[in-house]
Amino acid sequence: MPVNSEPFLDRQVLLDRLALEAYRHGQFTLASGRSSEHYVNCKPVALSGSGLTLLSPAMLALVDNEAMAVGGLTLGADPLVSGVAMAAAQQGRDLNALIVRKQAKGHGTGAWLEGPLPKAGALVTVLEDVVTTGGSSIQAVNQLKEAGYRVRRVVTIVDREEGGQEAMDEAGLQLVSLFRLSEVAAKARELEQNREPEQ
Repeated sequence: MPVNSEPFLDRQVLLDRLALEAYRHGQFTLASGRSSEHYVNCKPVALSGSGLTLLSPAMLALVDNEAMAVGGLTLGADPLVSGVAMAAAQQGRDLNALIVRKQAKGHGTGAWLEGPLPKAGALVTVLEDVVTTGGSSIQAVNQLKEAGYRVRRVVTIVDREEGGQEAMDEAGLQLVSLFRLSEVAAKARELEQNREPEQ
């Protein structure tokens, strides 16, 4: 699906894509261990060429203006940091991608971070696909801070509205989301209702 020149239209197309391809209603156990009737997996959208083409400029628009890099915890953030870095380059902005490992590399340098490392003290914005409790985002933030970087903002595709905002507030971080779970769920219901009945 082509990207429109009008960001509002892109946002509507992206919301439709997430409602159709990333959202499921039922009974699920989340990574946090909680039970939920809502399941969101953004990877089918983020790992499609057309989906990442929509997501990248939308997320870039929310990245801190002073950030020198975007980073995120593998695996969910991997396509996002790459796509946003590329979208930045296309706009003439110098913004690199960092992948935060879940554990230190077991060989070679034993690095926690992959990518072109900015200077110590540089500002990094953390990207996330879905924020529930905020745990994985804060893990990425802590690793980046330990490596000598500053983080003040987390940008996510979907905020599940289940405590992530409060966790970020407590950690002194700003949480910015493209969509709230309630928006995605409402759109999914709307699309379901509008579907033509089978003949």
